[in-house]
Amino acid sequence: MEYKAPLRDLRFAYYELFDGASLAELPGYEEATPDLVESVLEEMGKIATEVLQPINSTGDEEGCTFKDGDVKTPEGFKEAYDLLREGGWVGLSCRPEYGGMGMPHTVNMMVSELLCASNLSFAMYIGLTNGAYAALDHHATDELKDRFQPKLTEGSWAGTMCLTEPQAGTDLGLVSTKAVPIEDRADGGYRINGTKIFVSAGEHDLTENIIHLILARLPDAPEGIKGISMFVVPKLREEDGKLVPNGATCGSIEHKMGIKGSSTCVINFDDSIGYLVGEANKGMRAMFTMMNAARLHVGVQGLALSDAAYQGAVQFARERLQGRALTGAKYPDQEADPIIVHPDVRRMLLSMRAFTEGARALTAWAALEIDHSEASADPERRVEGDDLASLLTPVIKAFQTDLGFEMANLGMQVCGGYGYTHEYGMEQLVRDARITQIYEGTNGIQALDLVGRKLGAHFGRYLRRFFHPVNAFFEAEAGNAELEEFIAPAYKAFGRLQRATAWLAEQGMKNPEEAGAAASDYLHLFGYTAFAYLWAKTAKVAQEKLAAGASGDDAKFYEAKLHTARYYMQRMLPKSGALFGTIMTGRKPIMEFPEEAF
Repeated sequence: MEYKAPLRDLRFAYYELFDGASLAELPGYEEATPDLVESVLEEMGKIATEVLQPINSTGDEEGCTFKDGDVKTPEGFKEAYDLLREGGWVGLSCRPEYGGMGMPHTVNMMVSELLCASNLSFAMYIGLTNGAYAALDHHATDELKDRFQPKLTEGSWAGTMCLTEPQAGTDLGLVSTKAVPIEDRADGGYRINGTKIFVSAGEHDLTENIIHLILARLPDAPEGIKGISMFVVPKLREEDGKLVPNGATCGSIEHKMGIKGSSTCVINFDDSIGYLVGEANKGMRAMFTMMNAARLHVGVQGLALSDAAYQGAVQFARERLQGRALTGAKYPDQEADPIIVHPDVRRMLLSMRAFTEGARALTAWAALEIDHSEASADPERRVEGDDLASLLTPVIKAFQTDLGFEMANLGMQVCGGYGYTHEYGMEQLVRDARITQIYEGTNGIQALDLVGRKLGAHFGRYLRRFFHPVNAFFEAEAGNAELEEFIAPAYKAFGRLQRATAWLAEQGMKNPEEAGAAASDYLHLFGYTAFAYLWAKTAKVAQEKLAAGASGDDAKFYEAKLHTARYYMQRMLPKSGALFGTIMTGRKPIMEFPEEAF
């Protein structure tokens, strides 16, 4: 199975469907022109195809090994990491003053897709470092930034986030790790004691040092979530110009279903010296900077693994000869037709394609909004971008990983028995994809975040950032006869989403269990509707390009977009009707079942 970077479709999603060229107009991003971004993606595409994808399967087979507190990554990972570090890829979107390239988050998101599609386990080491950098950049003091950011940017030090404890998973208010001020330290350090579990990239041999961002409690902290503070704790601390052990050690690594090349660690902190990041007892505010970025990148993982599975399934379907087409032999000179002629195989391939390209479009929309929220000179545009990105984050994380796992399974189904074997690589994608629905907040938690926080935020302001432009698009195209086949079903789904939203707001006020019971179905309805809007918009762009005289490969590309949009509207979007009906049944079928009967 081979992976090829989808450069043409990335260019479409970011620069034709949306105005990616506007990035170069933002302060600080003047160098991020389409030509430069194209060259960046081409180079990363080569690395993904020639370096990372070849060690994906071997990394899965070998996994990480643990001995005497040290973790060794699979063969080839260290060499690949050194290649990316030396090329400046770790600091792609980091500030130039710390040695970074200063590229927009949008570019980092595109590069992240290529990394995750070719080798998710490897990509996680860089992703965690980027997340730690972002949290420090937003919340740390200048002194801490000067101490840690240059090393994280160059990739000689790596980063993690340490949240979960044996008794505290989703409910971080139960965190018990302690942080006690050290009176005689001039740098204002704290002694950290506790154990964190499920720490991705918590220990490895890729860098000389690892920086842990950890949630802990001060001695006088309030109970619950309001008493959580965030600290930065290096594995090795600097003393008298040397790196010395800091009491942060790996107790074990997890043996997992997938992403076996990524070390998932138990990290013990024994009188480790750490430093407060942000305000005392305001740690969740700082950690959410890292978590929200991570959630978007996990959504990209769902998209990336779907694309890898799609590419592998298409290759197999073209080559595997089995049976004859139902209407007669398509390739009479061969002993059988390739399975791509069969309707059910085409159904699976088209579902994968429609999801992958729709997810890429939704990701592009959110990524561009994030860059405008952080770099626009217009304060209102910054607020608008932040609102929409906040609303879309749980949808991208949950919808794209739920369906990403489903699409990886379809890829394995296309390949039949071969897909079930390790040698072909498809079953690894299925196993790797499964964790994306769980970590960085399970998808059920994402759904509760959407209905419980995002819908009502600022009296519905977040929601209006989505509803208003989508409705404006449908109204503007209402009389476009050529686009009618795409607009009509998408607009119906949009109406269902509006009615479900109103019902949820009313019923949720009466009984919060109504919101809880509907949350996951509502998030999926939102996802299918957002995709419908984007596929209608895609169809409009494709029609305009063809009308303007697109020819050759470009014409084929736009024609394929129209075919895929048609498939999505007719074969996938009807699920929105079932989701709407399910939502409207309310809480009773779920909550009136006797607990003792389970």
